[in-house]
Amino acid sequence: MTATDLTVLSRRIEALYERPTSELDDAAARDVEAVMNLLDSGGVRVAHREDDGWHVNEWAKKAILLSFRTRGMQTTEVGPYEYHDKMPLKRGWADQNVRVVPPAVVRQGAYVSPGAVLMPSYVNVGAWVGSGTMVDTWATVGSCAQIGNDVHLSGGVGIGGVLEPLQASPVIVEDGAFLGSRCIVVEGVRVGREAVLGANVVLTASTPIIDVRGKKPVEVRGEVPARAIVIPGTRKKKFPAGKYRVPCALIIGERGESTNRKTSLTEALREHAVSV
Repeated sequence: MTATDLTVLSRRIEALYERPTSELDDAAARDVEAVMNLLDSGGVRVAHREDDGWHVNEWAKKAILLSFRTRGMQTTEVGPYEYHDKMPLKRGWADQNVRVVPPAVVRQGAYVSPGAVLMPSYVNVGAWVGSGTMVDTWATVGSCAQIGNDVHLSGGVGIGGVLEPLQASPVIVEDGAFLGSRCIVVEGVRVGREAVLGANVVLTASTPIIDVRGKKPVEVRGEVPARAIVIPGTRKKKFPAGKYRVPCALIIGERGESTNRKTSLTEALREHAVSV
């Protein structure tokens, strides 16, 4: 599909989104399916990166939401499993060169790049998973989340979905990042390239991420810097009922530059005794 065709299609989706469901006819459904197929094949992404940062394609989100209005419920049988939903499951993994271990589930409208490995896990509609990425056992990739190349989502990692509000940025995990067991990343937080999150780190849009490597703490929210090593932490906060410790995340080190990412990661984890 050419850039011109894509522009025309996006404008039709924008117009369809404003119509009541009763006015969504077969032609509207075909336009919606065209976008869902593009999302499924990686021809369109919910969010893409340019020189000035990440940008959200709101019209792609609108197409996903429209699909729930134009599609009917269907029953799908996969061996002993039965599903009843409006979103079919992805198939044809051998042709896509993706390793999928049962009972991993990926909904149509999510793209998984060749070379990715899906252990028993779940990838929701609108998500994008890069080449060489491991989605480990019971990890979940929420709707519209963007997971880069060579990322490791360890067992039980929870990547939140951000389908609405439309303008909201999804969770983004950039190339080469490592997320330890049971990490939770939600509300559009961005994890920078080759960053390392220790086990049980929880990041929301409001979680303080505190760099404690210098003489004074430096606090940010919503974004983990590239190659940062992060562990769970707490800090005291005063409430009317007294002082209590509340969760935060601590940047305690930096993953070294290395052409061999695995070597760099191993050295970083050993040096800082990070649990993963």
